[in-house]
Amino acid sequence: MSSSTVITNIATLVTNDPSLGDNSPLGLIQDAALVIEGERIAWTGESSKAPATDNRVDAGGRGVLPGFVDSHSHLVFAGDRTQEFNARMSGRSYTAGGIRTTVAATRAATDAALEANLTRYLGEALRQGTTTFETKSGYGLTVADEARALRIAAAHTDEVTYLGAHIVAPEYAEDPAAYVALVTGEMLDACAPHARWIDVFCEKGAFDGDQARAILTAGQARGLTARVHANQLSYGPGVQLAVELDAASADHCTHLTDADVDALASGRTVATLLPGAEFSTRAEWPDARRLLDAGVTVALSTDCNPGSSFTSSVPFCIALAVRDMGMTPDEAVWSATAGGAAALRRDDVGRLTAGARADLLLLDAPSHVHLAYRPGVPLVSGVWRRGTREV
Repeated sequence: MSSSTVITNIATLVTNDPSLGDNSPLGLIQDAALVIEGERIAWTGESSKAPATDNRVDAGGRGVLPGFVDSHSHLVFAGDRTQEFNARMSGRSYTAGGIRTTVAATRAATDAALEANLTRYLGEALRQGTTTFETKSGYGLTVADEARALRIAAAHTDEVTYLGAHIVAPEYAEDPAAYVALVTGEMLDACAPHARWIDVFCEKGAFDGDQARAILTAGQARGLTARVHANQLSYGPGVQLAVELDAASADHCTHLTDADVDALASGRTVATLLPGAEFSTRAEWPDARRLLDAGVTVALSTDCNPGSSFTSSVPFCIALAVRDMGMTPDEAVWSATAGGAAALRRDDVGRLTAGARADLLLLDAPSHVHLAYRPGVPLVSGVWRRGTREV
């Protein structure tokens, strides 16, 4: 028999269930409590109505919200790109080509070194409240290196994405068609057993619309679900392609036409915004307000990678989204929790209601609003994952 624990004296509880509390999208309950049984949430409500349990945790008037769901990261890599970042902050523009630097370092690294790097950044993210994460391959670009990246990632998360189509591998620079054939053939055969998702960087300098379609449909034929790096650096076909193929998520969405926004609003594809990338490249911010006002489902994630967004901090991304992308604090927190879950087509995380996974964080503040109100301050003082306190 698993024991039960009540966390009580919660100043503000974010449930992400609009039928609860104040009936807002966040389903806010004041002076709240929640009950954990095993790995699941058993009950949420007002503290005065909490049932008896085996154990009790006093939140001390702090806020509680679902663990962050980071639905876009690139954590299987070696090396860093400090010099590139320094040069960019001194005036050089960002292009897709810098990925080749990480490819060389990753290929040269041992499995043990790659896994040690991965677990380092996962620990860093957990301490900042991330309890569910997606991560991708994409820094190997050979059959063996892509497959080993996915094997390493799959030991730490179910949300593993095959991104052999990150850029054209250097060896195929003069014959991109042959690389697309590799990505959709032998490489896909080796990688599909280790992945849930397939992704492609649909962008100038990476893969065009026709190439992206071929790659994504090949992955779908092998049972993988599509995600797309879309419209980050320029206007292009990525968003439209994502919606057409019912991709779970179109990620970046910085340069959008009205037709792109309409397509996202009419389909199931989530627009995942990655403000760490704009911060780190001094690029134009995505217009979250435009998407939200059109009725698009928006997720907010870190894009943690060594080249264009070397942050594992969802709270930092929340603060950026509120300050520079037109989101309210409530919208940013929803997008970093329930929105991320939607981008992964999950209904067991990103919310704190009966039956959901007991993934939650305790803030050293009375409300989730402090995540944007006090940017850069380490407010996460406790993290539970699958019902066990890990921080």
